[in-house]
Amino acid sequence: MENYIVSARKYRPSTFESVVGQRALTTTLKNAIATGKLAHAYLFCGPRGVGKTTCARIFAKTINCMSPTADGEACNQCESCTAFNEQRSYNIHELDAASNNSVDDIRQLVEQVRIPPQIGKYKVYIIDEVHMLSASAFNAFLKTLEEPPRHAIFILATTEKHKILPTILSRCQIYDFSRIGVEDTVAHLVYVASKEGITAEPEALNVIALKADGGMRDALSIFDQVVSFTGGHITYKSVIENLNVLDYEYYFKLTDFFLENKVSDALLLLNDVLNKGFDGSHFITGLSSHLRDLLISKDSATLPLLEVGASIRDHYQAQAQKCPLPFLYRAMKLCNDCDLNYRISKNKRLLVELTLIQVTQLTAEGDDISGGRSPKQTIKPIFTQPAAAQQQQATPAVSRPQATTQPAIQAGKAPKSTTASTHNNTTQHMPSAGLITQSKEETKIPVMKRSGLGVSIKRPHTEEQQKTVTRSTLTQPTAQLEEDFIFNERDVNYYWQEYAGRMPIEQVAIAKRMQNMRATLLNDTTFEVIVDNEIIAKEFVALIPTLENYMREQLKNRKISMTVRISDPEEKVRAYGRVEKFQMMTQKNNALMDLKNEFGLELY
Repeated sequence: MENYIVSARKYRPSTFESVVGQRALTTTLKNAIATGKLAHAYLFCGPRGVGKTTCARIFAKTINCMSPTADGEACNQCESCTAFNEQRSYNIHELDAASNNSVDDIRQLVEQVRIPPQIGKYKVYIIDEVHMLSASAFNAFLKTLEEPPRHAIFILATTEKHKILPTILSRCQIYDFSRIGVEDTVAHLVYVASKEGITAEPEALNVIALKADGGMRDALSIFDQVVSFTGGHITYKSVIENLNVLDYEYYFKLTDFFLENKVSDALLLLNDVLNKGFDGSHFITGLSSHLRDLLISKDSATLPLLEVGASIRDHYQAQAQKCPLPFLYRAMKLCNDCDLNYRISKNKRLLVELTLIQVTQLTAEGDDISGGRSPKQTIKPIFTQPAAAQQQQATPAVSRPQATTQPAIQAGKAPKSTTASTHNNTTQHMPSAGLITQSKEETKIPVMKRSGLGVSIKRPHTEEQQKTVTRSTLTQPTAQLEEDFIFNERDVNYYWQEYAGRMPIEQVAIAKRMQNMRATLLNDTTFEVIVDNEIIAKEFVALIPTLENYMREQLKNRKISMTVRISDPEEKVRAYGRVEKFQMMTQKNNALMDLKNEFGLELY
């Protein structure tokens, strides 16, 4: 029985032309050989399985060829090429630096470099995995690498260029090998399959190429594995079964569930995937890639970025037309956040399920997905209540009794439906507007707390009008007051600080700035905020609509407006410290300084 040779060795390139996916580098090497401009040291670096060692061997064979072809390739017929092909050439030496990484190994190599070649022009030394050399070995190699004999050429190969000393890098011509594209890998697999008499579906070879992640050696190894599994007829189903790859159909179905807001079906599909042995991290990563492929399928300009088979490409284009762009943006953001938090999560399955629920509800009725902003990670009710229960909850409550005690009035928590006698008592004991803003400023509660009593300070009701208002309030508890209540500067600053304390964590900087500021009342309904510079002014101008609505609601005045002004150069608007406040107080009352000195007080 003939000895079996794996495809990675059997179909290893023997000429520059047969190297896959490295056209720029092979062209550069061929031109250097044709013009005779050869360097004494080369460094080939890049991912595994992309052709570094293969190109080094082809380069070594070609420069020693006695009769190269017109296009710069080796003839494969002369004595030097024959010796190389039969692996008996004394002009090419390969050293595995992973196992020969000591100073003694390098010294032995340096001694061999002195001997000139018997056949051919050059002795080529290929040192593979050169980053494994020790620091002492690198230092012992420096002098020879910088000034080798005329007949010696060094080719260093590595997958980790960052581990090589800078002094070594500066002595070499560096060639960076790139990952092999999916299309090039599939084309080479088709060639190998045709040579071996194997039938393969294009989608199946595409999955193999994606699994190889840019490495041709890995792709050929997976190809041999699948051939053994299928017996020579490679199908898409057999490949995903053998390689344990999630089928595209799972993600297409899941996206349809997202667009139709089917939360239950999405969770059931996740359960099916987990039962097949797939990890949640693998699933969410695949979902992110699927959404990315849908995004680039929407535009013909980005369609070449889609690395899938022809039939699956059509499926992507069809589904991409049904997906709004904002939905794809926000879904990708949610999936990416889930991927980032997956490792630190204690309940990983719950994290993935919550993400699926959030993505499914992105297109729910009433959601605003018109912009590309970051999605709000909120979850709406999944299961709706029966209509009878909803109707029962929607029925307004019966009006409360009219009795209201005096302590409730003092606390500012009186209900809106209040009797006429309560209105009379409150009106008789209510101070005028001037008293509220002057003598009662330090002790009173904000006026809006009393607004629930239904009393207007501007135009007090007569007894008959109060009775009419009371009757209408009892019969129509949801009626809005038509009058605007007055307020003072202290009320404005009270709710200014309250608004700052309720701001989300994302706006903590502007919230802290608001807490150190004080609003100034310009007239009955307009208050002003003074800021330091134009940048801060833009931030507060953007907050004006929401701040005005909040103040109008809390202070029960529809005419409230807010203005933002940049301070003058001589104007001081920053927050005062404790020491500064004390100094300002002592300017008004010198007795405070005497008190501090008498008791030996200190300010911190």
